[in-house]
Amino acid sequence: MQMSDQKEIAADPATVYAALLSPEVLQACVPGAQEVTGTPENGFEATVTQKVGPVKATFKGQVTLSDLVANEKLTISGEGKGGAAGFAKGGAVVALAPSETGTLLAYDVEAKVGGKLAQLGSRIIDGFAKKMADQFFANLQAHLAPEEESQDGDTPEEGEEKKGWFSKVTGRS
Repeated sequence: MQMSDQKEIAADPATVYAALLSPEVLQACVPGAQEVTGTPENGFEATVTQKVGPVKATFKGQVTLSDLVANEKLTISGEGKGGAAGFAKGGAVVALAPSETGTLLAYDVEAKVGGKLAQLGSRIIDGFAKKMADQFFANLQAHLAPEEESQDGDTPEEGEEKKGWFSKVTGRS
């Protein structure tokens, strides 16, 4: 499986880079993470529980970081085993660039799965991987800027009741 994407993160590159190297932040942001320990220099060990289609498993794995260029890029390599569910291994190249709203984070991922996971088919695995990545970056954004309000202008004025979408469209309550 291969996947590439980019995300806007409302924080400067140094903050995003530091967050990606922090086991506490990773544990808070990786969906299903139960434990993340270690250091960027020696690598991380992680325990993650996930359900992919009908297969639910707890994966234990190691992650190593290389090609670290402070506040600009890093390469992540990892491997996890989920018992009878199978295994996953792969890596990602992550690049950070300053943007008008903070940081543009771009990533290229290559991963392989085996065991029961591989039997699910590439459509399920690819969809799951995309969902996991999107959830991770949403969690990272929320972790880095928790006080940020919704930008959709949907906050009611003081004393005004917030209306649902139906009443906005029809003008009825």
